[in-house]
Amino acid sequence: MIPTFAPLFLDEEPTAPFHTQLDHLKRLLDGRVAWTDPVHIDQPVGDGVDAVVVPDLNGRAYRMVESFRRLEHPILVITSEFGTVSMWDWEIRDHLRRRGVDTVAPTSLAESYDICRALAAKAQMRVGSMLAYQDDLGAGMQPDIFKRFYWWEDECVDLVTEKLGVSVEHRSFRELAARAAAVSESRVDEAWRRWEGRIPILDLSPKARVEAMRLYVALNDELDETGEVIAAGINCLNESATSLTTPCLAWNLLFEDRGIMWGCEADLTAMLTEYIVHKSLDVPVMMSNLYPFLLGDAALKHERIPYFPEVDHPENHIRVAHCGFFGGVPQSLATQWTLKPKVLGIVGDDAHAIDARIAEGATTIVKLTSTLDTLAVAPAELTMFAQYDNSDCLNGAVLRVADGPSFVERLPSHHMILATGDITRRLDLITPLLDLEVERI
Repeated sequence: MIPTFAPLFLDEEPTAPFHTQLDHLKRLLDGRVAWTDPVHIDQPVGDGVDAVVVPDLNGRAYRMVESFRRLEHPILVITSEFGTVSMWDWEIRDHLRRRGVDTVAPTSLAESYDICRALAAKAQMRVGSMLAYQDDLGAGMQPDIFKRFYWWEDECVDLVTEKLGVSVEHRSFRELAARAAAVSESRVDEAWRRWEGRIPILDLSPKARVEAMRLYVALNDELDETGEVIAAGINCLNESATSLTTPCLAWNLLFEDRGIMWGCEADLTAMLTEYIVHKSLDVPVMMSNLYPFLLGDAALKHERIPYFPEVDHPENHIRVAHCGFFGGVPQSLATQWTLKPKVLGIVGDDAHAIDARIAEGATTIVKLTSTLDTLAVAPAELTMFAQYDNSDCLNGAVLRVADGPSFVERLPSHHMILATGDITRRLDLITPLLDLEVERI
């Protein structure tokens, strides 16, 4: 899916500078955008338009504030031949902004591409759905923890559709597990032959690999039957007794094959955050648990580790781990990746987990808040990976943030999304297009 842009002109008729810049935009954004015919600012833009673009923001804009106010679509100001805002347009943008008209203006062609991807993601969310496989919420393993999660509340499900347009379909995990168990050996073998040699595996039993592939085949069938699914998740830990295996390999293969985003423990807000960030900005993303050093023994006990790594200013550091390792990263987004036997005691003996890493250095921590209208964002530094034998954190990461106490106070979830690089400016640019705000934490 690509977005549709309507080019707006301010003069009585399109001028030569308008046509010249529009030609530049059509060349620069070829294949990324569909265009309508040029439309005067005071005329309806028609149906199916995702944004309006002003190729020539001339002085008439000062006298057309009311016309700009009436526009119901995001207003893009891309006025240079290089796919950016022109420097000469800052005064007009300031004039409009201070009179209640916000515009979006890229400072590089790459940012124009971000805009196109973000609007495409927004359009896809309006017709897409998420699948959440679950039966007995909070009634299984570790109920004292799992009964606290907001993404299982009806309020959260309703807001997902109201704010972002995505429909949520709850399905039975037990029925999925039964469907997986019925997958024939021949279909498992056929699926494995397709991926054999491309999946690094260490110490995983043949039975564990077969059960992992059974679940992958069953999920693949369900996606084929459903259509327009943008993400899927399973209440895999809390209801781990339902299945012989875990969905880690399945989520990896479905992302690599179909671009499906995944949600550990059926976390709807995690899935949506991954979708928005990855599909809009084309950066590596993953979900994991955060264990701030500030929490001391409460964090150490849950991960069964004796101490945190030695660092300067430990109050500004966070341990990152999930399901015994760093977290479920797809292969193509990881710098290292291996499928290994399960670590956690609450999953079956034939379960598995992913031991992976992402790039060290600049990292952005991000997640939708409970109002589903704000992205909580924190720039961070991934400083190291640390290993603890005989623990639930055999290989995890350490992140450093600027102000640990403030970060912990404003953190919206223990599940957070990590995106490679400092993408704070890029998020600032695209969030208005998605009807979202950014909150620095």
